[in-house]
Amino acid sequence: MENNRVVVTGLGLVCAIGENVEQCWNAAVNGVTGIRKVKSVNTDDCYANVGAEVDIPSDKLSDEDYDRSSLLCIKAAGEALADSGYKVTEENSARIGVIVGNCVGGAASIDKYFTDELKNGSGNTADILKMPAAAIANNVAKHFGLNGTTANIVNACAAGTISLSYAADLIRAGKADAFVAGGSDSFSSLAFAGFHALHALDADSCSPFNRSGGITLGEGAGVLIIESYEHAKARGAKIYCEVLGSGVSSDAHHITAPDPEGNGQMLAISRAIANSGLNPEDIDYINAHGTGTAKNDEAEFLSLHTIFDENPRLSVSSTKSMTGHCLGAAGSIEAVLTVKAVCEDTVPPTIGYTEENLETLKEKAGKIDFVPNTKREKTVNFAASNSFAFGGNNASIVFAKNPREIPDRTNKDRIFVTGIGELLGNPRCEISGDDYKEHGIKMAFYRKLDRFSQLQLISGMRALRDADIAVTDENARDIGIIIGTADGPMTEIVGFQKNVIENGTANGSAFSFPNTVYNAAGGYFSIFAGIKGYNVTNANSIQAGLQSLCYAADVLRNGDESIMIATGTDENTDTTEYLYGKLGLLTGKTELAAVATEAQTGSLRPKATGGKLGEGSVSVILENEKSANARGAKKYAELVGWSTAHKSVDFGKVTGSESALRFVIDEACRSAGIAPADVDAVCGFANGIPEVDEIEKSVFAEMFGDKPVIEVKSEIGEARAAASAEQAATAAKLISEGKYGCVLAAAFGVGGSYSAVVLKG
Repeated sequence: MENNRVVVTGLGLVCAIGENVEQCWNAAVNGVTGIRKVKSVNTDDCYANVGAEVDIPSDKLSDEDYDRSSLLCIKAAGEALADSGYKVTEENSARIGVIVGNCVGGAASIDKYFTDELKNGSGNTADILKMPAAAIANNVAKHFGLNGTTANIVNACAAGTISLSYAADLIRAGKADAFVAGGSDSFSSLAFAGFHALHALDADSCSPFNRSGGITLGEGAGVLIIESYEHAKARGAKIYCEVLGSGVSSDAHHITAPDPEGNGQMLAISRAIANSGLNPEDIDYINAHGTGTAKNDEAEFLSLHTIFDENPRLSVSSTKSMTGHCLGAAGSIEAVLTVKAVCEDTVPPTIGYTEENLETLKEKAGKIDFVPNTKREKTVNFAASNSFAFGGNNASIVFAKNPREIPDRTNKDRIFVTGIGELLGNPRCEISGDDYKEHGIKMAFYRKLDRFSQLQLISGMRALRDADIAVTDENARDIGIIIGTADGPMTEIVGFQKNVIENGTANGSAFSFPNTVYNAAGGYFSIFAGIKGYNVTNANSIQAGLQSLCYAADVLRNGDESIMIATGTDENTDTTEYLYGKLGLLTGKTELAAVATEAQTGSLRPKATGGKLGEGSVSVILENEKSANARGAKKYAELVGWSTAHKSVDFGKVTGSESALRFVIDEACRSAGIAPADVDAVCGFANGIPEVDEIEKSVFAEMFGDKPVIEVKSEIGEARAAASAEQAATAAKLISEGKYGCVLAAAFGVGGSYSAVVLKG
């Protein structure tokens, strides 16, 4: 049992109700709100002007010149690490990683750069590297010297909860001793204008499970130090509680509205409870998603009643009534408060009920105690925290006061590549009406999609067709999606932000805003295909497409799904070319040089003159052996090893991270049961930028000698996450064609992250 235990050893929190855990907890249990008139965003002409902002200037959060989302996360992570007594050293740093949830990346920096650019013609280039969500976990890792796996989970309002779930799964798989896990989001004109455009804001303070007139936006960060029990015990750490099971699912219903029947929510909650070895009757407290919008509250009421009406002692509350809705940080902030509820045997209330409201609540609540206005002191042995998001993404996680044996769901089946879907362009993909007609995509649906989502939908559907998978009511919950991206829907984000800067916060586009969240592409794909299982988007730079395969393989190994669609997607538009051009990373061309020794080994390496952007989406279907055999599926190759690694360097740089590349190759080979010398060929990542090419060339020569190196970017350009996923797709196809028996693919990310996979025939 101890081998399966994951525990919480440190807590960190900053939000509108406090600058640390103690302040926030005291405010929450005493019903003190942090919602007040907005200061950081101009709300002139807006029908709502309240929010839950952190009253700490960015320059007081940390000395680093990072986006506010990174700074808030560093503040909370620093408290959590100090609380845990975790001493990071050069020897142990590779065993503690960082997984951070976020919604719209460096929104404050996007606002600042384009405000300066549009109004003064003087945007600061340094602000560009603060824009991507990919920077946040990297910045936290760099600040604290953490060199374990990094990931930036960008599933909007479910991101903070998913980050904890993923971290716990990796610890149980033996891939880390500990994680700094949580979420962070800053208050921004982008988010405020977007929710205002959707008429989703409450003109007054939000009132979850009450008036349900809309959300109140907040900001903040919640971070938990979670680690294996053995590791915590060995270092004499105090233990707050146990992390039990979690569940992740998709509604496959609507990009912004929840399934009114609550099916996706109930699947996530039920999975979390079952994976914890519990029954619904065991849960003492739920920190609900509880946003305060009518549709969300109605769906959650239905979900809670359906699952828990036979539980006579369940208490439910929404701390968003005090903290506001902190988007990607919401789940982790609420997780910290849920852990405190378990430890203190106290349930914080949902505030804002009048006497008249209380009478209405009695009718809606039934047997469930919704804890109005005043805290509830009671024994809390088991507590859950729920998060539901745009895109129909749902996540739930369970915490326990005492150790609890949980089911071992590990699936040791072999894993095969059974489908590949590619859409690649250099410099851009050509998409026509025929691409939609071949999959039955109607124009009414197509018009809703931004380019990032279009690329994803086409490659995903091509992969399903190639694998001969028909999604049905019977298998929809057994299929999951992991999408990796470097830049996400940056074109939509920038376009929306420019409009707000030029026309005011009150004039955001309701049509465009849903596409500014990174997980919209995965949401649209799940909606169209009808996929209702695991659905996560990870923004972790160029290597994110290959990391999506590693993540998907972990989900299969955990027994969560039978089939996973792992994708890398990145767009190339005027906006992306402008931003990369400002960073000086583009020459507009990629020259190929077949040096004699390289030509002899079958390697084509771009001459180190600078990169050329490509774009695309590459989807690779991974399937466990039982499922593949039952379907009679074709098998391109077997995935026999995979690994992720990190060596902290400044985000935007690679030099200095070579040790992580060596490590990730060694680990991928070790997990495959081979040595690097057993690899027949390597799919490489050289992209024409000198620093990148030199790292690949030196490390590959050291580890693989004169083995052939296949450079996919020589043909498709720097398509970022799509290119790294294509490395795996290329490896699988080469094996299927009988050209090689064993191929390794390795990819890099700016900031020091690497992923590698080993495929065999």
